[in-house]
Amino acid sequence: QLTMSLNSSTLLNEENAQGPKRNTECLESLELQTPSSFQDNPLQQLQLASQEVLEKAKKSGRSKCPRCNSSRMFYCYTCFVPVETVPTKEIPTVKLPLKVDIIKHPNETDGKSTAVHAKLLAPDDVTIYKYPCIPEYEEKRHEIALIFPGPNSVSVKDITFHLQKYTKKGVCASDDDCSREPLLKQAKIETEEEKNPNEHISSSRSEGTRLKKIIFIDSTWNQTNKIITDERLQGLLQIELKSRKTCFWRHQKGKPDTYLSTIEAIYYFLVDYHQEILKESYKGQYDNLLFFFSFMHTLIKDAKCCAGKE
Repeated sequence: QLTMSLNSSTLLNEENAQGPKRNTECLESLELQTPSSFQDNPLQQLQLASQEVLEKAKKSGRSKCPRCNSSRMFYCYTCFVPVETVPTKEIPTVKLPLKVDIIKHPNETDGKSTAVHAKLLAPDDVTIYKYPCIPEYEEKRHEIALIFPGPNSVSVKDITFHLQKYTKKGVCASDDDCSREPLLKQAKIETEEEKNPNEHISSSRSEGTRLKKIIFIDSTWNQTNKIITDERLQGLLQIELKSRKTCFWRHQKGKPDTYLSTIEAIYYFLVDYHQEILKESYKGQYDNLLFFFSFMHTLIKDAKCCAGKE
């Protein structure tokens, strides 16, 4: 469940070996074709905001970043802002139930990462760090979890149970320190639970809301070890996502199709969290996190078909 890559500024040039002229012909012919069928594009079931602004930007070609003036397609992957031909007001904004930290491997090319999608679409809730410049998480480990499919990882539905253990221990360097908790305080909690069982059930349901931040690693699988072994990430609760097939068009060679791009991992985690922890029915609240991803997926897929690759 780690990052693959995406280069929005050279989307078609990298996918089509026949050069810019062939790409231009491909895109022009696509405008006369009907959209991909639902079966061909599973992302079409998403409840997305209108992508007309991206359609217009595609026809206009590359444009300037309003901050650094670099020539980009759709958005600037270094400044995390849309380009001039994509007005910010026409880009959907997604409100997340948690803060998201993305730790990006230094060798992961900026233009090849889908992590920027999360920052563009949920700017108030997403922060991107370039390793090794990352925060100290130890003091907050009772309210933070890391997405990583390790041997000690737990499922999303078990977050509540495991965060309770972190909370009961307190923020301690070791179990020995935690054992110094006054026994009287623990006894008092147990007594109140016995007296008010219904109140205890209600309290347990709210345990999941104690998770305040989730961390994702943005790198290829082979680059992950350097980050996951960092001492600043040790002791954090690790979460493994359900197996889902990626829709990413630049898949890591030799890796199973259950390896998700970063934006897919964020999206699927939030959907699971919404249903398993918040206990609410999912009605597309986070679908717009795939606003850019789904558009580019269709663009690449149709371009490949046009080039006779499928």
